[in-house]
Amino acid sequence: MTLEGRFEDGVVRVGGDARQRYHDSRGYGYPLEGNEIALAPVEAAHLLYRGDLEAVVAESGERLSFREFVAREPGENFDVRFLVYADLRSRGFYLSPATEPWVPNPPGGATDFAVFPRGKGPRDGEIEYALRVIGERTDVPASELQAGVLAVVDEESEITYFEVDRRDPTGTSGTDAAFPDNCEADLLADRVVVWEPPLDLYERTFYGQPLEGREYDEPTLQCSLLEAAYLAERGAIDLEPATVRERGREVEGERFDRRLTVYTALRERGVVPKTGYKFGADFRTYADVESVENLGHSELLVRVHPADYVFEPRDLALDVRLAHGVRKTMVFALVGDNVDDSDGIEWWSLERLTP
Repeated sequence: MTLEGRFEDGVVRVGGDARQRYHDSRGYGYPLEGNEIALAPVEAAHLLYRGDLEAVVAESGERLSFREFVAREPGENFDVRFLVYADLRSRGFYLSPATEPWVPNPPGGATDFAVFPRGKGPRDGEIEYALRVIGERTDVPASELQAGVLAVVDEESEITYFEVDRRDPTGTSGTDAAFPDNCEADLLADRVVVWEPPLDLYERTFYGQPLEGREYDEPTLQCSLLEAAYLAERGAIDLEPATVRERGREVEGERFDRRLTVYTALRERGVVPKTGYKFGADFRTYADVESVENLGHSELLVRVHPADYVFEPRDLALDVRLAHGVRKTMVFALVGDNVDDSDGIEWWSLERLTP
C-alpha cells in the first residue's frame, strides 16, 4: 500500500507503517508519536520521486505529486540539494538535512546535510561528514570554508564532490642546515644572482638554480626574489632585505608580500617551496629534501590568496583536477591583513572525492 503525507509546520508527517517502512529500514525522517514519522521536504520529495509516497497533502487540502510538491517547495537551492540527496541515496548513504532537530551533534557553518556512515542513520549518533551543496555559479568566500565535503552541481546536473580539510604543511627539509654568511649577490630586474655560495645552499636546502656554464663545485645560483628576500633577512647574502622586498613589490605588487609570508612559513615548517608556475600555482613543495640529486616527487601545489578571497567553483575544479593529474594535493594558503604574520595563515586542502 502506498502512503500519503501531510505537510504541516515545515515537515511532512506520514502515518500507517511509515516508521518501519521508511525510518527503521531506510533512515528517512524521525519518529513521532505512534507510528508517525516527520520527513524533511527533501526526504519527502525523494520518496515521491521513487513512488514510495503517493502524494503530499498541502495545508490547503490539495494533493501534490512530486512535480507539484517540488514546484511549491520554497527552500533555497532546493533543486541542487535534491539532486545531491538523491545521488548519495543511490550510493547507499543515509543523510538528513543538517538543520533538522533529529540530527545528532549537528555540524555548524554553511552545511546542508549530515551524511551518516554507510549502514548507519540518525539514531546511531555518528556523522561521516558535513556536506554543503552549491551550484557551479555560486561563489564561496574563503571565510565560509569548513571541513567536510563540498558538492558542486553543474549546469547539466552532474555532481562533483570535493573533500575540504585543514592542512598543516610540515617537513624535515633544511632543518639541520646552517645559513652561509653574507655571500656576494647582485640584484637584477626580477631575480638575484648569488656568486659562489656554499654547495649545500643548493644541494641540501634547494635554494635557487645553478647558472649554466659554471662548474658544479663552484655554483653560481640564480634565485627568485622570494628566495633572495628570505636569504637576505637571514644575512646569507649581502643585499639589504628592504631593497629586495621593494624590488619584489615593483615586479608583482602587494601579492609579493603575501607570497613571501607563505614562503617564509613553509621554510620555517621544514618544507621547501619552489615555483609552481608550470602547474598554474604559486608553489610546489617538497617535505623531505636530503639532496637535490635524489630529489623526490613534490607533494603539494600551493596557491596564495588574501583571507577575504572569494572562490569560484569553476576555478576550484580546475585547480583540483590539475593537482590530481600531476599526483599532488591542492592547498590554499589564506593570508590575513597582517601579511608579515606567518602564524596568521589558514591552510586548506581540496581533493576530489568519490563517495
